[in-house]
Amino acid sequence: MAATASNSGPVGGERKKDGGKDVPPPLPAPLNVPVADAHTHLDMLPQLPLGGAPSTVEDALAKAASVGVTTVIQVGCDLAGSRWAAQTAADWENVWATVALHPNEAPRIVHGVEGSGHPAPRPAGGDRALDEALAEIDALAALPQVRGVGETGLDYFRTGPEGAAAQEYSFRRHIDIAKRHGKALVIHDRDAHDDVLRVLEEEGAPETVVFHCYSGDAEMAKICAAAGYYLSFAGNITFRNAQHLRDALAVAPMDRVLVETDAPFLTPMPYRGRPNAPYLIPVTLRAMAEVKGVHEDALATAVSANTARAFGY
Repeated sequence: MAATASNSGPVGGERKKDGGKDVPPPLPAPLNVPVADAHTHLDMLPQLPLGGAPSTVEDALAKAASVGVTTVIQVGCDLAGSRWAAQTAADWENVWATVALHPNEAPRIVHGVEGSGHPAPRPAGGDRALDEALAEIDALAALPQVRGVGETGLDYFRTGPEGAAAQEYSFRRHIDIAKRHGKALVIHDRDAHDDVLRVLEEEGAPETVVFHCYSGDAEMAKICAAAGYYLSFAGNITFRNAQHLRDALAVAPMDRVLVETDAPFLTPMPYRGRPNAPYLIPVTLRAMAEVKGVHEDALATAVSANTARAFGY
């Protein structure tokens, strides 16, 4: 899960006025070259009347495949979501999983939550509870259908200084888990660029690192590319106030670029404000191809190979 930009303008065109905010966007034109959604949350998709039936994994995958999105990486953010991701990847041959405690989840485990803004209050579990949760993530990461450890990292937007120690401890443990199991490390980086890069350097990065919903600038993109990290771009690259993301994409090597939805978040223009889903990958990919100055087929070919290489499928 990632932050959205606050300005509502698109790269070109205007926000769609037709239909309510809960109406799913229409199917885009299919891609000629099949690609993968490198980061999605099928378990968080809203239960909306898609095609006259409730949204299901089967429905989401079928709609995605109909427009050329033939593989999805289902991402875990807590224990329940990571278990679900692993099981869903076991059940569907075109789904792969990642498992983790989200950076904001670690301090919630340690310090608890009051319940306001959350489904229910949670008592403080302390460091022991965090270690127990990380042990289960470690066990899940060993499963063959689990191809990544994440999303993990640092988030200084939603978690204040009181949770920083738990976040960093959890991040370092996830790095170790990824290295021991030979899985990709999927990074969530919000307002924490320098510290994320610092921790990766101090711990020694795994062989494969993916910056999910890349949020840095062009200079950081050059640093990441030099380190061999993958940069995954989401629908917010189409937002008017996201020029720094377009600048980063412009300098990112073609063999280091991925595309993702982070669904149901970060719906690309002109559908911003409506629920995102894997079938909208073509909208984002076409905007990315325009930024890169390449044909969409060339970019699709590159990101398809990159995603398969990053997640080892």
